[in-house]
Amino acid sequence: MSSRFEPKGMLGKVVHELEETVIALILGAMVVITFVNVVLRYGFSSGLIWGFETVTFLFAWLILFGVSYAVKVTAHLGVDAVLNIVAPSIKRALGLLTAVLCIFYAVLLMKGSWDYWANFANLPQTTGRWFPTGIEEMRRTSYRAWYAVNDIPFPQFLSFLEPLMNEGEEYEKLPRFIPYAMLPFGAALLLFRFVQASVRLWAGHTSSLIVSHEAEDAVEDVKHMNAEA
Repeated sequence: MSSRFEPKGMLGKVVHELEETVIALILGAMVVITFVNVVLRYGFSSGLIWGFETVTFLFAWLILFGVSYAVKVTAHLGVDAVLNIVAPSIKRALGLLTAVLCIFYAVLLMKGSWDYWANFANLPQTTGRWFPTGIEEMRRTSYRAWYAVNDIPFPQFLSFLEPLMNEGEEYEKLPRFIPYAMLPFGAALLLFRFVQASVRLWAGHTSSLIVSHEAEDAVEDVKHMNAEA
């Protein structure tokens, strides 16, 4: 039977369940909003004005949150034809090189996502072209937390943000820094998962960052089920 990711320890199990729950809730919300919008549009010539934009943001959240989850459970697919024909020592070296490149990519993504989100959150961006070398000086004219989305209304339970982020002015629509917060959060989580995977590779607990083989796993699962039957 194909291998499955199994969290270790109580904390690992809690975090794993939390991640899967968040992914399920995002998927469920996307399905419900889309279904309601279709019924309203074709049945009542109406619709949720904020529905399309909400689903768009949820889809982006699903990708940004799910990509790190897939790294953790080794669900990403990859081509390992070269790795399978080289010696174990070379395979390990190539695996470590891949890990370094993945971490490098995650760092770049983290910097870019933070700088983009900070632009809407009244927070300073970082200096440096590739890596953060410092913090930019904030000016009053740099505050852009008043930028809002197009259609999603502002929920009243978030009104405490108005004096903190918008100088007491009321928001008519949801401020952009709220949905955009998934950018740095997802990038940071991806970086963390790549570091975890690299540590496992360095310690010899795995031989590659790529473990998932979808077709082979499906065949093995079918063989296992037939054997049990």
